[in-house]
Amino acid sequence: MSPASAAKIHWFARLEHRFHVWRERRARRRGRSATAVPFPGYGGSAWVRVVGRVLIVPPAPKRARGDRAGVRGWRSFVGIPVSFAEARVEIGGRVHEVVADRGGVIDTVVEAHLEPGWQTFTMSVEGQEPVEASVFIVGDEVRFGVVCDVDDTVMVTALPRPFIAAWNSFVLDEHARTPVPGMAVLLEQLRRDHPGAPMIYLSTGAWNIAPTLRRFLSRHLFPAGAMLLTDWGPTHDRWFRSGREHKTSNLRRLAQEFPDVRWLLIGDDGQHDEAIYSQFLEEHPSSVAGIAIRRLLPAEAMLAGGRATAPHDENAVPWVSAEDGAGLRDQLGDVGIIDAGS
Repeated sequence: MSPASAAKIHWFARLEHRFHVWRERRARRRGRSATAVPFPGYGGSAWVRVVGRVLIVPPAPKRARGDRAGVRGWRSFVGIPVSFAEARVEIGGRVHEVVADRGGVIDTVVEAHLEPGWQTFTMSVEGQEPVEASVFIVGDEVRFGVVCDVDDTVMVTALPRPFIAAWNSFVLDEHARTPVPGMAVLLEQLRRDHPGAPMIYLSTGAWNIAPTLRRFLSRHLFPAGAMLLTDWGPTHDRWFRSGREHKTSNLRRLAQEFPDVRWLLIGDDGQHDEAIYSQFLEEHPSSVAGIAIRRLLPAEAMLAGGRATAPHDENAVPWVSAEDGAGLRDQLGDVGIIDAGS
């Protein structure tokens, strides 16, 4: 890295990096090694977006008894990211060498020719045993997809109030997290009514919670989907990453990667989903099939710091809102996005 580039990096980002390097050295002196933690990705007929993280993870607690054991949120944040780690990805009969970023996050596109639907590949680091990963391949004929927010859309979290957010992220037992009523049924019907449609869970949550989120979705019968989360740490020029920019940039990327797919965008009115979706609709009207907004209950809105509504053109595409998945399901049936009779 050149001196000019280094000077542009926020001092807190440099401090964070030094702290993780120190933690990594201590862990390696104790004989611990890095491991690959892949997350569900997505791809097209000739490429795959591989996402994951390289971490030195703490040993599992002795009292843990599989998935039934309570897992406190803070345990997801104590893994040590391995900066600029080299990972080996074997997919579609080919091997690719990829490099993680400063936070240990792998987010890269590799060439691969796979059949549509869920496929598997392996990822490994430092000669460790390969870890199996999954990716959803979107067929060339697919014309519909779903992008769904997580916080207060599928999972009740009462974000972004700082104290409540910290409690839910770091303290709360993952088995105590509550699904939004009816959302699993809604998303499952969307998957069933639109075979081959990609399901993308787009959240401002940290990559640290991806394993917890995946278990939560499975436990409450949500359909499997690719995950696009973010890294809470500082960037080159600011204290923390912008959650809004994270969502906006990924929506734009999906529109570019799948120009023939129209997306149903699902979110809530507790953060900025309406404004983000409205902006995306203005920029890419041909990429939006509809917008569904879950209205927070009064108590949830109070904990979340109010509602974040935004002006929008309801005549541009179907735009529906309700307090739960059942209400959204009825309205999406009325506008023909799902089968009202099923």
